[in-house]
Amino acid sequence: MASHGSAAKHLLGADSGIVDLVNQDWETAPITPRLHALLAIADKVRSDPTTVAPADIDAARAEGADDKAIHDTVLVAAAFSMFTRYVDGLGTWTPRELSAFDESGRRLADHGYVRPS
Repeated sequence: MASHGSAAKHLLGADSGIVDLVNQDWETAPITPRLHALLAIADKVRSDPTTVAPADIDAARAEGADDKAIHDTVLVAAAFSMFTRYVDGLGTWTPRELSAFDESGRRLADHGYVRPS
């Protein structure tokens, strides 16, 4: 979360404060209705994917999300949940200070997942 949040901040520039607001409370953050509906699905996938209901999908579609956006939301939420469990299950050390992720976030924003040459 921290490295991708940092990448989002670098990509958003002057609007980077929204990342912290979403991390603090996505339900009250000043985001678009479309993103809110997609995050509602992602939150359910994260906590208990069996609670994603047709009404959640309908709500996202009503706010302009297409099948690809819904698919990608579920895929990313599921993958990141698995990655977190994998890292935590191995007892992998990660920095506690969010500032430690600034450089990796900048690198992700500038170059994606490709090592700069």
